[in-house]
Amino acid sequence: MNEIKVPELAESITEGTIAEWLVKKGDSVEKGDPVVELETDKVNVEVNSDFAGVITEIIREEGDDVEVGDVIAKIDENGEAGNSSSTSEEKSEPQESKTEEVKETKKAETPAKEDSSAKGDVIASPAARKRAREHNIDLSAVSPRDPLGRIRPEDVEAAASGASNTSKPAKEEKKPAEKTEFAKPVERVKMSRRRQTIAKRLVDVQHEAAMLTTFNEVDLTNVMKLRSERKEKFIEKHGVKLGFMSFFTKAVVGALKDFPLLNAEIQGNELVIKKFYDIGIAVSTDDGLVVPVVRDADRLDFAGVEKEIGSLGNKARDKKLEMSELQGGSFTITNGGTFGSMLSTPILNAPQVGILGMHNIQKRAMVMPDDTIEVRPMMYLALSYDHRIVDGKEAVQFLVRVKQLLEDPYDLLLEG
Repeated sequence: MNEIKVPELAESITEGTIAEWLVKKGDSVEKGDPVVELETDKVNVEVNSDFAGVITEIIREEGDDVEVGDVIAKIDENGEAGNSSSTSEEKSEPQESKTEEVKETKKAETPAKEDSSAKGDVIASPAARKRAREHNIDLSAVSPRDPLGRIRPEDVEAAASGASNTSKPAKEEKKPAEKTEFAKPVERVKMSRRRQTIAKRLVDVQHEAAMLTTFNEVDLTNVMKLRSERKEKFIEKHGVKLGFMSFFTKAVVGALKDFPLLNAEIQGNELVIKKFYDIGIAVSTDDGLVVPVVRDADRLDFAGVEKEIGSLGNKARDKKLEMSELQGGSFTITNGGTFGSMLSTPILNAPQVGILGMHNIQKRAMVMPDDTIEVRPMMYLALSYDHRIVDGKEAVQFLVRVKQLLEDPYDLLLEG
């Protein structure tokens, strides 16, 4: 009998929560098949089986907190799928209770057997069957790329391409509405591990940093004009749209070069001023906010930035980010404007000392240098910074520099 244990997840992660079992007791798995999905502080990861065999026991249930090294299931390399008498404990049970257990198991597995007979002799990994259920796809209609004919998750995803995804049931464990002492109905929902971590870190940073926010506004007339002029050629040449985020990323990099303390962090009694520009881009997902990092943004052109942001955003929403893609950023950009926010005070992404908040673009009447009034697309910008190492003067000048670069973006595009 072999044990399935929680593996080493990442250098800074030692525990997680069982989000979903991808197999059940009696299922047959191959070596390398994903068997359980763990939710950690930052990403969800699938744990693969180190053995081929039959799952004989599920030790930890969905919602349980587990640590690296914990045994969460057992697997019998010599077992047969669906055979509930694989373990010695089960063999020693009284015949009567064993018969009742078999009846209950058969009753519970009736839908699965019907589903199996409808599919014929389809060979598929547990994860592939899970994906097929999510996409409402008949496995018999999926073409495997495996020369042995085994269907894997990527085969199901390929078959589902172009089809609308079915909504996934919420993972939160909900309790029935209850009445308080004031006879008012409430509902208790357990916070996910990621939401608990986000909550703790947001509170911690406000206790540890001397956080202030300064504001400015930027006229995006020239950015929008430039995008309109070049959008078609840009797509033809690079295969990606020229969006706003690449302009803001390149403007931030330019401003960080002029004001390097915004690209630093505090370690003990030392300032660590970073000579690289790894820009975190905040992405909102169903499970909370994550901040994947665009590495060496100063070395990427506009197309490179757009491709990287698009790739990281898709991975974040699909819960496929690697831990390495979330670590080590030097400055963060967050765009509340995508949800209609006009103004906000973003909270620092510790240990970073600066974060730029973008907001909604609104047409407003602006007084021009010649005293005429024009309607211009305007955006409020917010820079939150750690006043322990960044003075107000430096923060204001940094934000003014970002504004200047965005209002005259042609040189920015040429430099990028």
